[in-house]
Amino acid sequence: MDTPTPVDVVCLGESMVTFLPSRPGRLADVPSFARTIGGAESNVACALAAAGHRVKWVSRVGADGFGDHLVDAVGAYGVDTTGVRRDPDRPTGIYFRTANDRSGAAHEVVYYRAGSAASAMSPATVAPEDVASGRVLHLSGITPALSDDCLALTRELLRPREGRPLVSFDINHRPALWREAAGARVLLELARGADLVFVGEDEAEEAWGLRGAEAIRAALPEPTTLVIKRGSAGAVVHSREASGAAGTTVGGADTVTSVPALRVDVVAPVGAGDAFAAGFLSATLRGLPVEARLRHGHLMAAAVLTVPADLGTPPSRAHADRLAALDPEAWETLRLGPGWTAAPEQEAVTP
Repeated sequence: MDTPTPVDVVCLGESMVTFLPSRPGRLADVPSFARTIGGAESNVACALAAAGHRVKWVSRVGADGFGDHLVDAVGAYGVDTTGVRRDPDRPTGIYFRTANDRSGAAHEVVYYRAGSAASAMSPATVAPEDVASGRVLHLSGITPALSDDCLALTRELLRPREGRPLVSFDINHRPALWREAAGARVLLELARGADLVFVGEDEAEEAWGLRGAEAIRAALPEPTTLVIKRGSAGAVVHSREASGAAGTTVGGADTVTSVPALRVDVVAPVGAGDAFAAGFLSATLRGLPVEARLRHGHLMAAAVLTVPADLGTPPSRAHADRLAALDPEAWETLRLGPGWTAAPEQEAVTP
C-alpha cells in the first residue's frame, strides 16, 4: 500500500467565485466583469503551492458550475482539493467588487454568500484526517463568522490536544459577516488558542480598541508567534521559543523583530494580507530566521500588490531568497513594480 505524500499546510475556509470590474467606477456603472476566485484561506493555499509547498485545501462548495470552477482553479495551482466536499442543497458563494482600494470610501463589495455551501461546514462534516494531515493548519477569522456550525468547527480545531499541528490563525476581522456584535470578542478568544497569529495593527484597533504592538501582545499572550502587520510601516513579530504541547501557554520573554515594508507600485491592494501570511508560513516551514520570514512575507505581498487580482505569481525561491538576503539599506531602497516576479531585471533599486 502506498504511503500518502505528507502535506506541509492544510488551509480550511470558504472560497468564492469573484467578479472583478472591467474598469474603475461604481458597481452600477461597470459594464462587465472578469471571473476569478477569492478566499482568504484558498489564497494562502494557492500562494504556498505556487512557492513549491505541498498544500491541501479543505472546504465545501455547491454542486454547481461555480463549485466546479473553484475546485479546478485552486487545483490548477497544485493544491490538493480532495478535502473539498460538494453540497447538493447549498450554492457556491460569489461576490462582486469595485477596483478601488478596500480602505477607501468608494470601494464596494457585494456578497452573495448567505446560506452558502461553506457555511454548512461543522465538526460533523469535516473529516478529522483532512485537517490533521499537515505540519501546519491555517485558519482565519472569516470562517467562524459564517455560521454557528463554522464557529463550532473553528473552536474544535483550536482546542489544545496531543498531536495537534501548528495552528496558524489570521484574524481577518470582517464586522459585516458576524451575526452579533460580540464577533470581535469571539475572535480574540479564538486567536488566543492558536500558535501563530497574524493581525493588522489597524484591525486590532477597530476590533478591540488596542493601539500599538505592545498592547496587542498584552491581549494575546498565548501564541508563540504574533505577527503584527503595520501597513506601509512594515511588520513586527513578537516570538518566543515553543515548548510543551501545541495550544498550551508558554512562558518566557519575547524576542521582538521588525522589518520595514517594501516600496511597491501598487496595482490593487486586495489579497496582500493573505500573500503576506503565505510568505511568512513558507519561510517558517523552511526554518528560516524570523527576520527572513518577515521579508518573505513582504515579498509575497508585493507579488499580489502588483497585479489586479487576489492572487499573483510569486517570485522563484532563489529570486526571493536573494532579495530577502539584501543588506538593510538595499532592502529599504528596493522598489518593485508590475512584472517584477517574472523578470528580475525589472526590479528598480532607487537611492
